Amino acid sequence: MTVRNRGALAAMAAGAAALTVAALVACGSQPAGNVGAEEASTLASPTSAPPAVAPSVPVAAGELPAGGEIVPPVRLVIPEIDVTATVNAVGINERTNEFDVPPSVDQIGWYRYGPGLEAGAGSVVIAGHVDSAAQGRGAFFRLRELDQGDTLTATGSDGTARRYRVVAREEYAKTRIPLDRYFARDGKPRLTLITCGGPFDATARRYRDNIVVTAVPA
Repeated sequence: MTVRNRGALAAMAAGAAALTVAALVACGSQPAGNVGAEEASTLASPTSAPPAVAPSVPVAAGELPAGGEIVPPVRLVIPEIDVTATVNAVGINERTNEFDVPPSVDQIGWYRYGPGLEAGAGSVVIAGHVDSAAQGRGAFFRLRELDQGDTLTATGSDGTARRYRVVAREEYAKTRIPLDRYFARDGKPRLTLITCGGPFDATARRYRDNIVVTAVPA
């Protein structure tokens, strides 16, 4: 269960869906711009080694640990962009080798092979659709609007609501996103939110870029 190439992983993180040219007008024509990139990079461990195979995601086989060893996020609330979304524990789609984002665009997916909300280190990754031709706007349609200082709340399966503060918003071409940083299990604890952005390629039926928002415990 590994992702075979960087392009597949970038598509995975965005939750690729069948999108329309109209979506380009609605989303792709409004570039996010970058804020806080330097601050986000300092959250990663300076001593962490790159993955053995650079394009790979740290995927582990097996189910979620029993006995409450990991606290998955089950609900995400972002008041600044009117998001209240159910979070599902997801892994890798065995057929496509992509991030298995929930098919309903109003729901989002937590990368179950990374840290949970209780972790004292590492990046908790949550990805969601920006939109869909069939379903319209996704939960992360307005993710590109988040700015430094905005707050959000992730509630875990333990019922505890944990508050986070946005420190960075970055946009990368899917082939250039630093995956080892955003899927890291070490470094300072942080929440990483990912969706699609940039121009929409009508031929490939996908956006060119990824929008990445980094938040730290408030």
